[in-house]
Amino acid sequence: MCAAQAGRRGRKVLVIDHAKRPGRKILISGGGRCNFSNYDVSSHNFICQNPHFVKSALSQYTNWDFISMVSKYGIEFEERDHGQLFCVDSAKQIVDMLLKECQQPTIEQRYQTAVTHIEKQPNGFTLMANTQAVECESLVIATGGLSMPKLGATPFGYKVAEQFGLEVKATTAGLVPFTLHTHDKEALSELSGIAIPCEMEAQDGTVFKEALLFTHRGLSGPSVLQISSYWKPGEAISINLVPDNDIQQLLDISKEKHPNQSLKNTLAKVLPKRLVEALILLELFADKPLKQYTPSQLQQVVHTLEHWTIKPNGTEGYRTAEVTMGGVNTDHLSSKTMECKQVSGLYFVGEVMDVTGWLGGYNFSWAWSSGYVAGLNC
Repeated sequence: MCAAQAGRRGRKVLVIDHAKRPGRKILISGGGRCNFSNYDVSSHNFICQNPHFVKSALSQYTNWDFISMVSKYGIEFEERDHGQLFCVDSAKQIVDMLLKECQQPTIEQRYQTAVTHIEKQPNGFTLMANTQAVECESLVIATGGLSMPKLGATPFGYKVAEQFGLEVKATTAGLVPFTLHTHDKEALSELSGIAIPCEMEAQDGTVFKEALLFTHRGLSGPSVLQISSYWKPGEAISINLVPDNDIQQLLDISKEKHPNQSLKNTLAKVLPKRLVEALILLELFADKPLKQYTPSQLQQVVHTLEHWTIKPNGTEGYRTAEVTMGGVNTDHLSSKTMECKQVSGLYFVGEVMDVTGWLGGYNFSWAWSSGYVAGLNC
């Protein structure tokens, strides 16, 4: 995106990538369909120490601008939950589109090329690309974070930032599944593959209403990936397992009409039976006929289901994380151009900086917008 815009300005551009081919993260995203953007994108959808930082780039190049480009290339797309946009056919279409945007006489691309040395010069930079020295006026770092090392993720961008005296905010895995402590993992191990709608709340009050998926390692699904970006080690999360049901009403009516019915069979009307059995195994409530419960005890069952509290053991880490939290401190960068304030000609775009989007096409939106504005200015 950055190269295409710079090329349009007549700038001579060299794209350097250590991978064999371009866009590997794009190709695997969204199950191979690429969740390339969202119908509703605002600064609210991003985590950054400076919450205002993303506003300028997002307004200079909006989600509608990218959607327009996708449409111009005749790429069919569909809307899924929460305004998420996916290719109908393949993520390869997005990569091909971006490569076509870069088919300009002044743009050159080199793959399987390692940058081993960068030095500031009076009029720009000198760097070693494989064994060849390259001189440039502007240097744009678009190297992403640490997520999915199998795809070639490295801390290269952070090292460049530190070389030039920029602070790098501590990095952690974001949009990532939770692992569980042994006791909880054993009790929930039989639930692998079960998904339910839920409402999940982090300790800071952030809430997401999305699906929860039980796995053989712990908890996943959109709600978990979203809340993981707000979770800190040692904290508990609160889960409403029945966000779309009036459980109090269900229990009261069932007790009146079927007093001998067990609590397990009653709850199995709105929750998977295996999940109810696991919650009983965790001793969150007992299984006995409804008539044996007092009103206050039934209220406690309702509270337990609406505020199930569980403390994750950790996350699956960068191996499966979709993004990296933290990164280059945005205080060092111009929000209008992505240029470093202290080092003229040095730019950072995308995930390498301390900007993390929600699940749902927001991290790609940030890549397109930040790349675009850097391309207009570098």
